[in-house]
Amino acid sequence: MTKCKYSLCRIVFLFILISSALSLHAQRLEKGIDSLILKDFKDPNGPGGVFMVSRKGKPIYQKAVGKANLELGDNLSTENVFELGSMTKQFTAVAILMLEQAGKLKVEDPVLKYIPDYPNGEKITIHHLLTHTSGIKDFTKMKALSDIAQREMTPKMMVDFFKNEPVDFAPGEKFEYNNSGYVLLGYLIEIISGVHYEDFIKNQIFDKVGMSRSYYASDRKVINQRAYGYHKKESGYVNKTMISFSVPFSSGSLMSTASDMLKWQMALNCHLLLDAKETNKAFSKYKLNNGTEYTYGYGWHIRDIDGTPTREHGGSIFGFKTMAVYIPDEDIYVIGLSNCDCNSPTKLIGDIAGFVLKGVKEKRW
Repeated sequence: MTKCKYSLCRIVFLFILISSALSLHAQRLEKGIDSLILKDFKDPNGPGGVFMVSRKGKPIYQKAVGKANLELGDNLSTENVFELGSMTKQFTAVAILMLEQAGKLKVEDPVLKYIPDYPNGEKITIHHLLTHTSGIKDFTKMKALSDIAQREMTPKMMVDFFKNEPVDFAPGEKFEYNNSGYVLLGYLIEIISGVHYEDFIKNQIFDKVGMSRSYYASDRKVINQRAYGYHKKESGYVNKTMISFSVPFSSGSLMSTASDMLKWQMALNCHLLLDAKETNKAFSKYKLNNGTEYTYGYGWHIRDIDGTPTREHGGSIFGFKTMAVYIPDEDIYVIGLSNCDCNSPTKLIGDIAGFVLKGVKEKRW
């Protein structure tokens, strides 16, 4: 009986030791990430950001700093909905690959196959659009953009807006980040699938993944827990510039939460939407015509942190900046969503990812 009591005491003691160690690790992790965030997001009464770190599909850090709405004084929460900007491109790229998986297109197909009157369309492929190597004019660099920024545009109208502009280079000659290519991809999704881009993303991705707090952006729709976007001027913060979301369209018009974006990452990991072959296409590096490799797959930058591979993408749209880094070797996902375009989380999320990765490798948490 005494021996059993002694064994039970040892078990309880070990449990307390392990729990204390885990608690200490969690405190160190939180303190370290907090200190990184507070270097950039210093104003508790201004717009701020939501940050999340997950490991093996489970959040190990979540925090919101700053205000969701300055006029009402509402604090941000980890469940606020943010405009994603160019992180939208991930969803557009996966939608294209889903259509390829269904046998409805091939990424090697020329644009001409689906849009017969597209200039140089016999040489520009879907692959070129996905990898920013098409050479077509980026509409965000066109002076005439201000003329349509608040106009309701159909996808065809958007494509017609830039398609006759002189190309910047021949397809496959250079990598140059290009929003027009992703608008064109959204138009192709509509032509090939027969449904609106917004509906395709909702029905085929959001609903299947369980992303119930994710939307095609709208300033008119009532969206619960919306984070309002801001600019910072010399006089202080001002409400974001209004645009028609039909302009950025499939290059930058989705909204989501940090927790929904974790669901998205998990869905990619477990091949809920794409099989292994199609998934590998999204996360591969490709080469230019001259054989030079560039670090962009389909909708993601393919980079590394001190030699450890990463998949990354950020976003920027009036009033918002976003960034996410995924480290596949350790199943670490780090995301930051900011509701002021004065606060870019790009470097910060990289720093957090590096901090967490180092701690994991050193077995500190």
